[in-house]
Parts: sequence; structure tokens; C-alpha cells
Amino acid sequence: MPIISTKLYIPLPRSKAVQRPCLIEQLNEGLERKLTLVSASAGFGKTTLVGEWVAGCGRPVAWLSLDEGDNDAARFLQHLIAALQTIGENVGESAIRALKSQHPPSIESILTMLLNDISAHPRTFVLVLDDYHVLDAEWLDDALSFLLDHLPPQLHLVIATRENPQLPLARLRARGHLTELRDSDLRFTPGEAAAFLNQVMGLGLTEDEMTALEIRTEGWIAGLQLAALSMQGRKDIPAFIREFAGDNRYIMDYLVEEVLQRQSGPIRSFLLQNSILDRLHGPLCDAVTGQKEGIARLQYLERGSFFVVPLDDRRQWYRYHHLFAEVLSVHLRADQPDQVADLHRRASIWYEQHDMADEAIRHALAAEDFARGADLVERAIPALRRSRQEAVMLGWLKAIPDELVRCRPVLCVWYAGALLAGGKLEAAQDWLHDAEQWLVRAADLRERQQALPAEFVVVDEEEFRRLPGLIAMYRAGLSLVLGDVLAAMSHARRALDLVPEDDRLPHGAATALLGLACWRSGELEEARRMFAEGISSVQQAGAISDAINGAIALAEILMAQGRLREAMRTYERGLQLAEDQGEPNLRGTADIYVGMSELCREHNDLHAAT
Repeated sequence: MPIISTKLYIPLPRSKAVQRPCLIEQLNEGLERKLTLVSASAGFGKTTLVGEWVAGCGRPVAWLSLDEGDNDAARFLQHLIAALQTIGENVGESAIRALKSQHPPSIESILTMLLNDISAHPRTFVLVLDDYHVLDAEWLDDALSFLLDHLPPQLHLVIATRENPQLPLARLRARGHLTELRDSDLRFTPGEAAAFLNQVMGLGLTEDEMTALEIRTEGWIAGLQLAALSMQGRKDIPAFIREFAGDNRYIMDYLVEEVLQRQSGPIRSFLLQNSILDRLHGPLCDAVTGQKEGIARLQYLERGSFFVVPLDDRRQWYRYHHLFAEVLSVHLRADQPDQVADLHRRASIWYEQHDMADEAIRHALAAEDFARGADLVERAIPALRRSRQEAVMLGWLKAIPDELVRCRPVLCVWYAGALLAGGKLEAAQDWLHDAEQWLVRAADLRERQQALPAEFVVVDEEEFRRLPGLIAMYRAGLSLVLGDVLAAMSHARRALDLVPEDDRLPHGAATALLGLACWRSGELEEARRMFAEGISSVQQAGAISDAINGAIALAEILMAQGRLREAMRTYERGLQLAEDQGEPNLRGTADIYVGMSELCREHNDLHAAT
């Protein structure tokens, strides 16, 4: 069999290249071990890095670029021997004769002959096997394991691959025989990305533009290069960078050709269908695809460096590289547009079953299954209420068609509350009015023992029973903001009559609103008493953010009474409450510092005030 000489050529260092001294140093240190494994996704510069390193490593180098034909044992061994003979002409002579014999010996016997020749070689040298991932022959992994077990000190082996070889890596790692470079090591740092874009590609980008591209590509070298190619000749570079994504034709062509088209049908389908997910988890992937191999396939993808990034040390959760995810998403919408909604729906069901409400809602809305999304939002309201995530709730409710929300009195009331928290008073009143109309109609139909209309939807009966008290509480808040103190007092007292005392959050809120109304009317002591009682109840309900903000108002009431020391202690308790949560920047803490500074100024302690 003739030798293909180009398989033995060492890549020449590029005239323009980013210097990577830290990686070169790691490769140099690896010479003291048996094996250096450079395993990373397509386009991370594995061959370029190893080629530049061997040019200056100070040792002779035998290089073999592998291809699919090397799955044939005889062809692989012939080219391996030919590569080693670039180091020493006599290396492998007996092995070649054995291969040419009528009855060649086993692969292990051929390797033994090679190992003996290498042991007799006078110099240390490096053997590089590039593109190892193209081979899938089991005998090869066994052969290399045998080679590594008996590797003479003269030889250091380097394997460059897109996926982990089936070698005893754990054992090699434990014994200190292995040096590893992965995606995280090879991706360009911001400084390297800047050098590549401006010095190598000659683009002359600003620092902000380079940073944006580095973040967008996550340091993926091929992505940066393809972006640079795309920018050549463009006038509006900032606009291109803002829009640069996985549907860029260069990115698309590269990833489709180098990654997607090389995969089997089942793997390609797995990649595409799970592109709807921000995070990948074996059982979740099974739920989305309807298959049962999610864990095994994620492990396979990680071994193969398929732009899959582990998110935890236990290798349970992963994500796709962002640009790769965008390419997959574009292909999914093009190839299987009718499946996208169903895939999102399956993900939503899985997340709901595993008590991950926000993800369940997000996928339901992505599937445009708005009825399901509305049901999930209603079930999530108690948790959202405790954590005061009005902005999150508002975003979800805005994504659901209004006509669907209007049929759900629970959602109407909480929509009003979220709008009120954001200062949208007129819109809040409209949604409260809709809820009140439903309650009146429902009461009338029940009194006449008639069925509620089909469009009337209540998912959480307990939350529905609480609505009269909640509406009164929100009416009190609206009246107070609009300056109608008497109406605010009336609504707050009605809320206290309707809301059980053990329902601490709304009862505490109504009590605090009554206290604020008393403050507005000049009844300072009653205001202090009511507001302190309300905030205590709110805090017991777990609404820490509200309790912190309440400390500010309570301190201001005390200041208005001239009780400055009590006001300072109230501020300090509020600040301690925030710090106890491990989040000193919870809403309201800045105002606490401002209030404390005013008190210090009143005491003429200007240093403390500052």
C-alpha cells in the first residue's frame, strides 16, 4: 500500500498568528508525562496550536494526520511507521517486514516491535496523532491503550481530537500521566480575541466592538474568524456586530458542514429537537424527544466536544454553545416547523412535573399554548406574591392574550396588583373592575343555582376565595396614591374585615395601608402603631423586601414624631434584615442608608452622615 506523504506533513506556523504563551507552556510541561490530549469542538484551533507548539518545543516531531481510511489496521500501521521513520529511518523496519508477510502477526505484536525500536532510539521525540475523532475502530483504542501502557521514555504522545478517545484517561489522570486542554482552555481570552481581530484580521475595531464579539462567540476561534470574514467590506460594523448570530451564513455553513452533517440521523434529530432548551438534562431531553437515551447522548456529545458546555460538576446539566444553539434552532424551524410548538409543550409539562414553574410557563408561552400558560401562572401566584416578583408576573401576563386573562378573575386581580406596583394606575383600575364584574356575576349565578359560563376559569379555588379582600386592599392602595385618604381608610378597613388575620401578607398589607392613611391625615401615633403591626405581619409572611421598605416608612413616621433614636434603631433593624438574607442590595437598602445619613446629620455627625 503506497504511503500518502501529505499525511506526515507538520502544519507550518502561520505568518500572522495570536501568540498563546500560557497554552504553549502547558504543552511544554506536558512533555514530562506520557500523553497530551487536546480535545475540543470544531473550530477551536487544535491543529494550529499543536503545530505552532511543535515548531518550538525543542524535540523532533513525528506527525500523522488521520482520516477515515485509517480505520483499516494495515493502512494505519503503515502510516504510523512512516511517520516514526521521519525521526529515525530504522524505526519500524521489522514491523514493516512483518506487515508484508503472508501471515501478518497481531497488532499487539507489531506494536511490540515498534516499542522495542523506539526504546533503542537515542533521542526523545514527540508523536502527534491529529484528527483522532475521524476513527471509530475499537481495535485502535485497544492498540493505543497498549502503546501507552508500555510507552518508552523516549516518546511523548499527543492526540488532537474533537471527542474523547476510549482510552484509560481516568487512570492516566490519577497517575499524573495526562495533560489535557479542552474548549475552556482553547477559547480566546478577551485580549487574544482583540489581537486576532485587529492584528491578524486587520479590522481596526473599537474595544467595545471587540468585547461584544468575544462575548457573542464565547471565545470560539472559528466564530471570530467567520465574523471577521463577514465584516470585510461592510460599512456599518456596529450594526453587524449587534445582529451577528447563528443564522449568519458563514457560521451556518461551517457548523452544518463540520458538525451536523457528520452525525447519524438519531444524533442529528436529538441535537435539533433539544435546541428549544436553554439547559439540557437527560430526563428533560427524553421528555422533549420521546426517546430514552438522553443521559447517554449528552455524555456522548460532551465526549465528542459538540459545542456542549457542562453546567455543574456532576455532569447533569449542560447547554449548547450559544451560536451552535442558534444554528440548530434555525435548522429546526426550517426542517421541522410543525414540531416546534409540540416540543415546547413537552418541555413545559416536564418542568411543571418537576416544580420549575418559571421554565414551565416560558415553554408554554413559546408553544403559544396560552391557556396552559395562564393555568400555570395562576398556580405560581402564591410563590410570586411572597417574593414580590411583580415584574416577572407582568411579563407573563402581557404575553397572554387579554381576552383570555379577562376570563380569569384571579389573574385579573394580580394583573392589577402588578400594574399598581409599576405605577400604571388607570390600567390597574380597569383590571380590578373586570375582576369585580366577574365576582358579582358569579355570586348572582350561584344564588340562582345556575352554572357559571364556560369561559369563566378558576384554577386555584383558594386564591379565588381571597379575591374580595385582595380587591379591597388594592383599592385602598389606589385611593392612597390618588390622594383620597378617606376612601383609602374605608377600603383598608373593608380588607381587614374580609381577610383572615392568619393570611398574614394581605392582612399585614391592609393594616400598613391603614397606617399610611392615618399618617396622611396627621394621626401620627395611630399611624405608627398600625404600620408597625402591618409590617410585622408582612415580615412573618416571608415578604422580606416589603418588610425592609416598611422599615423606611416606619422610621420616617418616628422622625415626624421627633423620636430620632427609635428611627435609627428601625433603620438598623431593616438593614440587618436585608443582610440576614445574604443579599444586602435587596430593594430598599439604599434608602435605608440615605435615611440613616439624614439622622446622623440631625445629630451633627457629618462624618458618619457622609
